[in-house]
Amino acid sequence: MSRGKAASALDLPRPDGLDASKQQGAYAALRGAILNRQLPAGGRLPSTRSLAERWQVSRGTLEAAFERLHSEGYVQRVAGSGTRVCAVIPEQFMAAPTVAQAPRRAVVPDQPDAGVQSHVPFVARRPDASLFDLKTWARCISRGLLSVGPGVLEAAHPAGLPQLRAQIADYLRSYRGLQCEADEVIVTTGIRHALDLIARTLLKSGDTACVEDPGYPPARRLFSLAGAHIHAVPVTAEGLDTDQLPDTARLAYVTPAHQAPLGMTLSVSRRLALLDWAARAEAWVVEDDYDSEYNYNAAPLAALKSLDSSDRVIYCGSFNKNLFPGLRVGFMVVPKALRPALLRTLQLTGHSVGAGDQSGLVEFLGSGAFVRHLRASRQAYQARRDALLECLGGQFRVSGQQAGLHFVLWLPAGVEEPDFCTRAAAVGLTLQPLGTFCRDARLPPAVIIGYTALTLAQIRFHGRALAKLLMAA
Repeated sequence: MSRGKAASALDLPRPDGLDASKQQGAYAALRGAILNRQLPAGGRLPSTRSLAERWQVSRGTLEAAFERLHSEGYVQRVAGSGTRVCAVIPEQFMAAPTVAQAPRRAVVPDQPDAGVQSHVPFVARRPDASLFDLKTWARCISRGLLSVGPGVLEAAHPAGLPQLRAQIADYLRSYRGLQCEADEVIVTTGIRHALDLIARTLLKSGDTACVEDPGYPPARRLFSLAGAHIHAVPVTAEGLDTDQLPDTARLAYVTPAHQAPLGMTLSVSRRLALLDWAARAEAWVVEDDYDSEYNYNAAPLAALKSLDSSDRVIYCGSFNKNLFPGLRVGFMVVPKALRPALLRTLQLTGHSVGAGDQSGLVEFLGSGAFVRHLRASRQAYQARRDALLECLGGQFRVSGQQAGLHFVLWLPAGVEEPDFCTRAAAVGLTLQPLGTFCRDARLPPAVIIGYTALTLAQIRFHGRALAKLLMAA
């Protein structure tokens, strides 16, 4: 055996975690042996050849671990002398603690809102990022930045890039029936950001904010944080019950295209009554148009804002609901009377969208790629919805399936939401009870079924499991 390559007399045990991650496991075991003085300062490590035989891993794996230890200063590798532990080890790594250390607190992972997650049946009520053309997006980002030049990286545009606001206004005129101009658009990081700005700007302690019941929980929480009293307004088959709106309210938040979570469309008569209430009460209406692009049976109604002759509606939209969740870009179409105050709040809070995403969206919208993506994703989501409904076989009542990213599944008589969700979890299904969306409303038991960020294979497999669970209920 060549000089300096003899195995160490110390028989290092094979690490327990070596099978899961060989290189990391080898590195961690050797580093631990050094820091615990199992391998003393100046001592020689076993050769990679002998240690590979002992630990039953490849020599290349150990070479990588040795090189990492060398780069971090734990060992020296000298030709002809092998690999030796460095003489100097930071003292804080070797000193024994003077008192017993408290056990580490378990880390509680952050919970996404209402448990919404991609590829998890059935809380996948979000866009499927795999349908998004990343190559096209990369080209749009590059072209967008190059077209606007370095000035966009220096200039401040609190309301958003003028080019993007113009493209958004053009899209809304063509597809949502809004007669708006670029100067009415404010770019946000999403609908929640818009609601936060609205709450901070329009509400003060003691004001009344009306919300749908059942409805979108973050809207209730954001309005409450501003000090507002929350007035829950019941939802009927025609949408928000406008007869229940108090004239003393400061604003009303609605989801007219596809009510969140029940899924009905606010009727035309209710829309007109809502606008009449806003004008009479000098209140504001916040229209959350979160998934209006996805209507599977017919063309959607034009936005509520399109009927707004008194300029009392704040229209909110978001690109992360139809492109990909990580794209934090949304927008508001703001009544002229509110624009200065909302912009002041936006500048004060400092939330703004990066120039790269904005300039990329300018190209994505202007090239027609956005509309093409909507068309393709709408077809994919409709196919997924149809496959899931086929699994359920028409035996169970659903509602809201005509549009959007989810529908409501009403449970059989006598079945309670918590019990059903617990039994679903046991077979790998994550379900959202309808009750979590309610404030005062008392509705029959139901669960929310999100399907758009699932593959067809997932839908068919887990859809059959869901149907079997329902049959056994």
